[in-house]
Amino acid sequence: MTQRAWRSIGKLAQNAGKAVFSWRTLMGAASLGAAAGRGAGRGAYVFVRSGQAALWGSRALTAAMIGLAVLFIGFAPKAPEGADIWDVNRPPSITLVDSEGDILATRGAIYGEAVSVADLPPYFVEAFLATEDRRFYDHRGVDLRGTARAFVTNVRAGALREGGSTITQQLAKNLYLSPDRTLVRKAKEAMLALWLEGRYDKNEILSLYLNRIYLGAGAYGVEAAAQHYFGKSAAEATLAEAAMLAGLPKAPSALAPTRNLEGAQARAADVLDNLVETGDLDRFDAMTAKAAPAVPVNRAADSGLGYFFDYIAAKAVALAPSQRDLIVHTTLNARLQKVAESAVTATLAEEGEMLNANQAALIAYDRDGALLAMVGGESYKESQFNRAVQAKRQPGSAFKPFVYLAALEAGMTPKSKFVDGPIEIGDWAPQNYSDVFVGEVRLAEAMAKSINTVAVQVSEETGRDNVAAVAERLGVSSDLTPHPSLALGASEVTLNELTAAYLPFQNRGAAVAPYAIRMLTDGEGEVLFEKPSPETARLMDRSHADEMTHMLYQVLHSGTGGRARLGDRSAAGKTGTSQEWRDAWFVGYTHQITAGVWVGNDDRTPMNEVTGGNLPAEIWRAFMSGAHTGAPSVRLPGAYPAITAMSEEALTDFYDDLEYAFDRLDGGARRGLFGRR
Repeated sequence: MTQRAWRSIGKLAQNAGKAVFSWRTLMGAASLGAAAGRGAGRGAYVFVRSGQAALWGSRALTAAMIGLAVLFIGFAPKAPEGADIWDVNRPPSITLVDSEGDILATRGAIYGEAVSVADLPPYFVEAFLATEDRRFYDHRGVDLRGTARAFVTNVRAGALREGGSTITQQLAKNLYLSPDRTLVRKAKEAMLALWLEGRYDKNEILSLYLNRIYLGAGAYGVEAAAQHYFGKSAAEATLAEAAMLAGLPKAPSALAPTRNLEGAQARAADVLDNLVETGDLDRFDAMTAKAAPAVPVNRAADSGLGYFFDYIAAKAVALAPSQRDLIVHTTLNARLQKVAESAVTATLAEEGEMLNANQAALIAYDRDGALLAMVGGESYKESQFNRAVQAKRQPGSAFKPFVYLAALEAGMTPKSKFVDGPIEIGDWAPQNYSDVFVGEVRLAEAMAKSINTVAVQVSEETGRDNVAAVAERLGVSSDLTPHPSLALGASEVTLNELTAAYLPFQNRGAAVAPYAIRMLTDGEGEVLFEKPSPETARLMDRSHADEMTHMLYQVLHSGTGGRARLGDRSAAGKTGTSQEWRDAWFVGYTHQITAGVWVGNDDRTPMNEVTGGNLPAEIWRAFMSGAHTGAPSVRLPGAYPAITAMSEEALTDFYDDLEYAFDRLDGGARRGLFGRR
């Protein structure tokens, strides 16, 4: 054994001896008539005879102390070499930061800035000492008098009414041990308490305790708890607030004021009585604090933020699978998130029940692909299933832009004409939503009116495999079945992938990689991940992208998406409705934002004729209107009205009538000016 080890044993034995054989401790134990030999005191025997303590001889005592030290070294857990005791056995946490650098939320262990005893008001520290360990400054880690008193109290009560662990023992348990209530664990706890007392002074131990004690709701330490419950630093806590925090270690989860305010306030009253009993507080101040008990600040749960947290946490852990605290610097815009949640919940509350539409989801990106807002359902508290990224549903006509892009790349234009009429492909005959055929139309008009027969004809002429390839190129990752109904959105996708696939339309054909994490750091500020610079790539010709915007603009201007119009701000988008009104969609974009909305029911029951042009379009408009507050209005390339085949026919008739009138006036002098049809 090394000289250093022997010195450690000697110091440990000295502390153990002071703890176990303190004359005051022994006399107190003797007066109670109990043997004070628990925990670290197993290495010595104490016999109480007529109020006097008889100890073994000095050689036996020395041997017992050395035996105790050796037992400790071999039996008790050891701190890692060079470990910072402030970080020992510290549960990791994930903290989300928004695009402005403000903390959104923390999950897992919540830790605040470390505070020392000197930083706190005297009553704050006294409240913990009066409740948890009144003789903290008198014992050496294990309080035999307190243990004996607790034993007698519990025996008399016939139940566990009082604990005997000191603050040092509680700290030892929190740092190194499991919460199991066994004799072995209690023995280890006592031994570690002796070790801590031999290595750190009282104020250091108390500061460690106050910064590591669990106080419910995921908060560790008085600073984190004060911030979480009261929205202020522990140094600013009132007497009533300090009493409430000091009462939590007994049952932190059950007494957390956000969960059990009545229980927390009753426990705080007990703490105030303890302060009066120890002489640290007069009765009048205690009564005043009881009359105005502490109340936690209102922290309403953000349903949408819960979905976002789940989504980001999974990505963050995959990027940095470590046991360290993670600080996730996200792209989420806190203001837009609130706008998104309000748009979803308010619209569903107003119309959802009447239309049998119980769920909705929304997701939004900026033109660089940064995720701005995410709402995965009507209530995160009721259901944590994220419908924005997890639910696969039929997009209906919201899939048609990929059909028409394939057509443009095959040589067609928005002015290309098709006949809207009955068609059959094998034994399948697609129908329009209106059950009406309008005859000859241009592609731009077919997009605006969401004419199914034309979309199917275009897909068949272009090739279903080409349509699927276009969708996959733009970012649709779900399996696409090359059935004729592919053109009508029969293959299921998520709202997230469908919305992200519209980003290249907004960006005039440039590839845009959606992302939600800008950077990952640990608790010490070390960068674990940083978003790489995007690779420049083009997914379609700029002219084709502008033509797609031109066609999608018609949807809002004169088509099925009229309810999504944003006034003078140019926007483009597409409605989508699946069979029997099971799913309704609206996906669209302005110069700044691309957003998608889905509405439906989790059990896939039909809604009451909800289409992409009503409820989803209304949610989309509500979100986009609020999201663009103060933003400049920038015209989208191609955002101008198209001449339809029907308007062209009407214009030709007008010219015919005008020519006939001129013929009547001048005897035919102007004949042939416009030509006959």
